[in-house]
Amino acid sequence: MSTQQFDVVVIGGGPGGYAAALYGASAGLNIALVEMNKLGGTCLNVGCIPAKELLETAAVKRTIDHAGVFGIQAEATGLDWSTTLARKQGVIDQLVGGVTHLLKNRKVTVFNGIGTLGADHRTVSISGGASGDETIVGDAVILAAGSVPRTIPGFPIDARHIVTSDELLSIAELPSSAIVIGGGAIGCEFASMMSDLGTEVTILEAAPSILVNCDVDCVKVVERSFKKRGINVRAGVMVTGQTTGPEGVTVTFGEGEQVTAETVVVSIGRRPLSDSLGLEATSVAVDQRGFVVADEFCRTNVDGVWAVGDLIDTAQLAHVGFAEAIVAISDILGESAIPVDYANVPWCIYCQPEVAFAGMTEAEAKERGIDILVSKHRFTGNGRAIIVGETDGLVKIIAEKQADGTGGKILGVHMVGPWVTEQLGQAYLAVNWEATVDEVAHFIQPHPTMSELFGESVMAMTGRSLHG
Repeated sequence: MSTQQFDVVVIGGGPGGYAAALYGASAGLNIALVEMNKLGGTCLNVGCIPAKELLETAAVKRTIDHAGVFGIQAEATGLDWSTTLARKQGVIDQLVGGVTHLLKNRKVTVFNGIGTLGADHRTVSISGGASGDETIVGDAVILAAGSVPRTIPGFPIDARHIVTSDELLSIAELPSSAIVIGGGAIGCEFASMMSDLGTEVTILEAAPSILVNCDVDCVKVVERSFKKRGINVRAGVMVTGQTTGPEGVTVTFGEGEQVTAETVVVSIGRRPLSDSLGLEATSVAVDQRGFVVADEFCRTNVDGVWAVGDLIDTAQLAHVGFAEAIVAISDILGESAIPVDYANVPWCIYCQPEVAFAGMTEAEAKERGIDILVSKHRFTGNGRAIIVGETDGLVKIIAEKQADGTGGKILGVHMVGPWVTEQLGQAYLAVNWEATVDEVAHFIQPHPTMSELFGESVMAMTGRSLHG
């Protein structure tokens, strides 16, 4: 076996890992990247990208189904699922190819295989992949092994009857009926997509409501939309078991209630894949849930070893992985790294209607004892939303309340409705730059746009407004 020396060895080629490699290489570091499966990790291959591609398919079908209100005479639409899957794979292949090309251009050495960390915390052994058996050494090591879907005891995963997100995104045929266990972001996205494409959907959620971490007013809009579209939401119920028979899968929940569907989608979150790294032979600390313990600079308890992405106990979002990669590389370079402000990262949920937010919810602000002012404006009065024909939703802003009753510093912005995931940018900047209501209200919003609603909501908090 050969031994090669690198400035940094990154184990894991998902968003956290490949971002660390690209960012480090652009700073002149000699980087090795070890990936046991496909570059791009969960996000590109079995997560963000394929899920959103299928949600876009659902959006296209909704548009065609409602084309008549615009005077377009379109025939009733069917679904060629094989074409949908082929397009999804084409999008994945294009993006994975792009990452591969970037890594090659920046002279990152990529190894395919399972990377395990040695007891000296510098040596990484590679095995089980196309690169064969290798041993490499890094002056620094970044752990970025990512995560896999969590499962439920008694719910054996197969390719058809009981699936996780991994299997659903490539399922051979879309089921006629489905039970989604878990009403978080991923569960709601899958429920929304399948319902729009003709599947009868039931959501079972243990928490008191779906999207439990979102602002309550946004959740209400999503719940109303789901109900209108025939999605059956049962919140506050625990799943207790299942039986699989010729009629499908029968899931028992709550006080002995049952529901049967062709397919069950287990969507209860993801667990860190720390057990692939051989950390039991090292001094790297891992908590009881399998997360590698890291500080605000993504440093583990071992000098020279960092950890980023889903492997650590932070928001499991690709863009957070990107940000953590930058922090880790900056710290390795001896620069003044700026830690991620996890309380104010942007969140986007791509169900129909979309949800996007940054900063405190109204409930969180009240729990902290902050005297606040709340502004809510609905898309029903927005010109662009009316033109597009999607007026369900609102923009809600939470700001500190000043002595004169007007708004001060913006603490949180919560949106639900059409294209809000594309509108969050200015709200995220306002929250993170600690902008005040007066400062933001001064700037002009283009008309007619969906984003005007954010401007109107802010302006109303100055004590004066136009349309709101």
